[in-house]
Amino acid sequence: MGTQYRAWLIAALLATSSTGVTQASDRAPLRLDRSDYFEAPGVNWLVFSNVNEGLFADAKISGVELIQQGVRTATNGDVRLSATPGQWDPAATFVRRRVDKAAGVIEVAMRYPDFSYTVRAERRGAMVVLSVLLDQLLPTAQVGKAGLNLEFVPSAYFHKSYAADGKPALFPRYPADAMTLAPERNLASGRSDGPGAEPQAFASARQLILAPEDPARRVGITTREGAVSLYDGRNQAQNGWYVARQLLPGGRTGKVIEWTLDANSVPDWLRPPVIGHSQAGYRTDLPKVATIELDRDDRRALRPRLLRLNPDGVFAPVAAGSTREWGNYLRYRYVRFDFSTVKTPGTYAIDYGTTRSAPFPIGADALTGLWHLPNDVYLPIAMDHVAVNEAYRVWHGDPHRDDARQAPVKHEHIDLYRQGPTTDTRFKPGEHIPGLAVGGWLDAGDFDIRTQTQYQVVRQLADAVETFGIDRDTVAVDWTTRRVEMHVPDGVPDILQQIRHGSLQLLAQYDAVGHAIHGIVEPDVGQYTHLGDAATKTDGLIYDPTLKPYQRAYDSRGGRSGTPDDRWAFTTKASALDYGSAAALAATYRVWMTRDPAFAKRCLDRAQQVWADEHSHAPDLFRHGNTTGGPLDAEEFTAAVELLVATGDTRYAERVEALAPAMLRRFDATATTMVKALRHMPDGYRRQVETAARDWAARAKVIETANPFGVPITAGGWAGSGAVLNFGLTADALHRAFPAVVDTAPVLRALDFLHGHHPASDRSFVSGVGAMSKEVAYGSNRADFSFIPGGVVPGVLLLKPDYPENRDDWPFFWGENEYVVPEGAMYITLASAAARL
Repeated sequence: MGTQYRAWLIAALLATSSTGVTQASDRAPLRLDRSDYFEAPGVNWLVFSNVNEGLFADAKISGVELIQQGVRTATNGDVRLSATPGQWDPAATFVRRRVDKAAGVIEVAMRYPDFSYTVRAERRGAMVVLSVLLDQLLPTAQVGKAGLNLEFVPSAYFHKSYAADGKPALFPRYPADAMTLAPERNLASGRSDGPGAEPQAFASARQLILAPEDPARRVGITTREGAVSLYDGRNQAQNGWYVARQLLPGGRTGKVIEWTLDANSVPDWLRPPVIGHSQAGYRTDLPKVATIELDRDDRRALRPRLLRLNPDGVFAPVAAGSTREWGNYLRYRYVRFDFSTVKTPGTYAIDYGTTRSAPFPIGADALTGLWHLPNDVYLPIAMDHVAVNEAYRVWHGDPHRDDARQAPVKHEHIDLYRQGPTTDTRFKPGEHIPGLAVGGWLDAGDFDIRTQTQYQVVRQLADAVETFGIDRDTVAVDWTTRRVEMHVPDGVPDILQQIRHGSLQLLAQYDAVGHAIHGIVEPDVGQYTHLGDAATKTDGLIYDPTLKPYQRAYDSRGGRSGTPDDRWAFTTKASALDYGSAAALAATYRVWMTRDPAFAKRCLDRAQQVWADEHSHAPDLFRHGNTTGGPLDAEEFTAAVELLVATGDTRYAERVEALAPAMLRRFDATATTMVKALRHMPDGYRRQVETAARDWAARAKVIETANPFGVPITAGGWAGSGAVLNFGLTADALHRAFPAVVDTAPVLRALDFLHGHHPASDRSFVSGVGAMSKEVAYGSNRADFSFIPGGVVPGVLLLKPDYPENRDDWPFFWGENEYVVPEGAMYITLASAAARL
């Protein structure tokens, strides 16, 4: 517990009644004037500022939400059709929202297929009165199902109590409630999840008070009639929350439910300052900037101080640095602290009032080796079709040896895959496709092989090899025994082994079906939500429909199983995927041709064959989700560039020239690829790219002043570390090509952002890199509230209208905390670029 927080808590307790809670009549009334939500010191009630985006109804960013003492603790306040709805359960469609600031009312119209309703929220002093209104009777089929829910994140209430009509109890640290057998649940995807069980309420009362002993978390819920029940959603899914719920009555219209919500606010509460800085430290000769994030009502005239650690272990002030007010961004006020003049190596910290940053180094080697964890640990752990061992620890066994079955036609998967009207292969739906159980990386915690990820990572790693000559060797890979041993050199650079592993999966797809496929993914919800060792997701035995369920047989063909748990291969042809795969294989050829000429030639031959085939017929334009490649012309351009660099063949240069105008129009996404072709193209091409680079540099100057951190910060359901990485990598590529046009400052700003110089928190978004980093994140490890070293998380998620968030206490926010392999590869390249500046 920090010094500032202890001081605040003492002050808060002194300001409260004997029960430890400020009485509602003594608290400041809620406002609805400067923002489109209700607010008081330390309390914000958002009412459908954020709505479900459609793919998943359980992103925990929707409906009525509570931000209490700076932390979002409640969400999904809405009418739902079960007590603990999950990721694919149906949710209502947003219709419209009306905000009447003068009257202090927010109304939202919502609609299910068979009934509509209105959620009304109105301020009443320091409280919110939340109501559900029906214009027509609730359909009989929904009576006993539809209810008003409000979900509370469990981590905010661990080790705390609650009171149900005055009866005290403790929140369960781990779920163990009585369960009721439930009928099949019809998911929003149209699939049935089969029979299951639903938890019974662990409390029910007219008035519930959550955390009555804690001024920072106390919330009261009082219903006008009936009772509100508390459920623990973790009984059904590890990412479930505590849910307050009351059923909508049948046979009534008008106001059918009315809750009074009373979230405790602390008079004059101010969010503690956050000192955004690079947790990894700073090089002596490069810029050094920290940003102090302050409550927008914090008008104290404080100045940050730089401290240096003396040999006696005491931090002493250093007379250095300049401070300036940056202004407001989103809901916070920012002060910038520039201490670039400091050149003396040592361990430093920053003070702002009673808040002190974590220690960080300043030195000539501060940026050296930052990429080692993704290289040595994260990427090996992400490898599919091999067992991965680290000293005494087995990260996972040899998974998915039963890959893969042909996906059924005209089928849409729950996670962005879809099979078209035919298989586009010689295999029938459900039939085993041999040869796919090799290579590839598992995507985050979902255990699927997404082809677009494979070729993106291969190209990114190949670029790092060619640009920076990376040859670190700390991992032994044996594809024959399908085993990886971490921290054991084997004479081959790790990054080359990773490139080979990804390329083996790409080659296998062509050998198996003749073209690139969308990917290989588990067939159903039960397997999709699997947590734990990837090798336990399937039985590893090829499905044989002639066997009974769970029956196994062993013969000359090997092991067979009557259990249809094998992953599905989605195989509809998409030319964009073929071009992307060809590009990666051409890049693989270049970095492997001196070490294994036969393997390299196999990659180049396949890439050229794919190119020739794609230019022999009209393109296959099938598209779905994010699994069928990028824009077709961009994927073709990338293939042309990689093949041109690999061969020098003028036919590829001609295609680069023809596609260049389209690529220039979206230069932010294509710049690094366009630069790669420069030395193989005529002067006219170079002039076009240089002009685009000048325009990019001008846009980068605008971005530098658009927020306090000088990088693009995206909005949406998935946070923007990838956009920041791309920004830094683009700057590096353009600087190497046109050093007089683009400087290196964006490279450093992007890396500092990843390392902790960002909104919402001061954590490094690269697990294990920096003094304070993401140590609770979303991978296969997420149920353990742990991390995978070297993984890069999406980062800062912007909730409308003005709340930046990145949580360290709840790993299941995938849009903030989910590791994905491409960001790991991009970070290796960006960190290498910064170290070479």
